[in-house]
Amino acid sequence: MDLGLRGKTALVTGGSKGIGRAVARTLAAEGARVLICSRDADALKDAAADIERATGGHVETVAGDLSQHEEVKRVAAEALTRLGRLDILVNNAGTALPKPFEEATLEELDRMIDLNVRGVFIATQAALKHLRDGGRIISIGSSVGERMMTPGLAAYSATKGAVKMFTQGLSREVGPRGITVNNVQPGPIDTDLNPADGDWATPQIANTALKRYGHVEDVAALVAFVAGPDASYITGASLTVDGGTNA
Repeated sequence: MDLGLRGKTALVTGGSKGIGRAVARTLAAEGARVLICSRDADALKDAAADIERATGGHVETVAGDLSQHEEVKRVAAEALTRLGRLDILVNNAGTALPKPFEEATLEELDRMIDLNVRGVFIATQAALKHLRDGGRIISIGSSVGERMMTPGLAAYSATKGAVKMFTQGLSREVGPRGITVNNVQPGPIDTDLNPADGDWATPQIANTALKRYGHVEDVAALVAFVAGPDASYITGASLTVDGGTNA
């Protein structure tokens, strides 16, 4: 199926592994030119090589700490230089803190807020200076940002709830430029951060209608659709890919 992404350009944050890597691979397979970024330069090189082998496309990489304003501005400017223009931003970089809230340290909470909320804000602000009219902003939120049922994710769910409301508000600001802003909300997805055989998997599986974890490709498929022209009238939406967790 042709999603209309051939020749489009995309910046994917947190693109070295997990959902971000799958999103970059799917966009590249659809003919988009992709730049991925994260803090780990070696992981980025590995991801780019893997995507290029799988798709035959070319993937650019830029290392940077996406919780730091100057770093994000540098990455956005580098993306414009490397890609020539910017059509799609995927805010995927983020982290979780799976532990009881009372056990969380201030440093852990600050790191999660810096990446999950502040990082989304500053990456989006930097990208908007370069994003073409009719562009796409897609953030990776979480099903727990809408309905919270898993103990140990209280603070994490709050950061993803912030992404949900940011998406709604920003969509009205940039709508006159034809830019859509959407929030893709994964449920339990098998990644290094949340493995299907991990200590926190059992209660998450129990909450799903399908009684299993999803795969990164499930999320990437929805992101690719929302990035394309067939989704031009979808904006300000939170689209859940959670196996029925929030059903």
